[in-house]
Amino acid sequence: MKRLLRPLALGAVAALALSSPGTAGPDKIQYPANWKDHVQYLIVDRHDVKQYRELYASSQAAVDAMKAGRPLPDGTVLTLVQYKAQVDAAGVPVKDAKGRFVKGDLIAHAVMQKKAGFGAEYPPELRNGDWEYAVFGPDTKLNEKANYKACFECHKPHEKLDYVISLAAVRGVAMGSMTAPKPDVTIANFTFGPNKHAATVGQPVTWVNNDDSPHQITVLSTKERSAIITKGQSAVLPFNTAGTYEYICGLHPNMKGTVEVK
Repeated sequence: MKRLLRPLALGAVAALALSSPGTAGPDKIQYPANWKDHVQYLIVDRHDVKQYRELYASSQAAVDAMKAGRPLPDGTVLTLVQYKAQVDAAGVPVKDAKGRFVKGDLIAHAVMQKKAGFGAEYPPELRNGDWEYAVFGPDTKLNEKANYKACFECHKPHEKLDYVISLAAVRGVAMGSMTAPKPDVTIANFTFGPNKHAATVGQPVTWVNNDDSPHQITVLSTKERSAIITKGQSAVLPFNTAGTYEYICGLHPNMKGTVEVK
């Protein structure tokens, strides 16, 4: 018998609508008590939500697979540890000598685990291969109220990256991305600048990513997506019809911009 989890976003981490006592559901994942002994492969400052994040893989073999662009080994556990960024009196995140956010209180552990047979009961439009997701609070208890459907929806378009969004940043390669010498829009601190860009029909628009975090341009009306672009990389999308096009970052939907084509 399937049970429905109430949708409730947890920061930027969310995910599933369906779980079952069979092969689906966050309760299939145990809290990774030894995550500190895992391989830390990425640190990300999230300016949009004022968070400091650390990403860990359960084995060096998993990290090596990421770097080589191969599917991750069966049994891999990836743990995203979220902390509040320390802020000053004005609410601005404090930075260390290297320009990195200073981590504050622990928020949650977001875990994704790959295991043969995981997710077999999900419908095709949701299933992320053999990956399953779970969110644990600072007390290490499973958050059963998290909206797990959003995790599957967010990772679903990234099948070519084995559904692991951070893989692009580890490789330092934006698969299929297009490059151009001059940006029309610069991505920095999880914002698009300028927020509104004026273009002419037939004129491509170029975005360049200056953030440590990967991003992806997604046009809402046409559903067109760029490749995932990592720091220093660019993406180009054509606009061949006049109109106003709203877009977001496909990985961080609260990042929004507009292209006005005349």
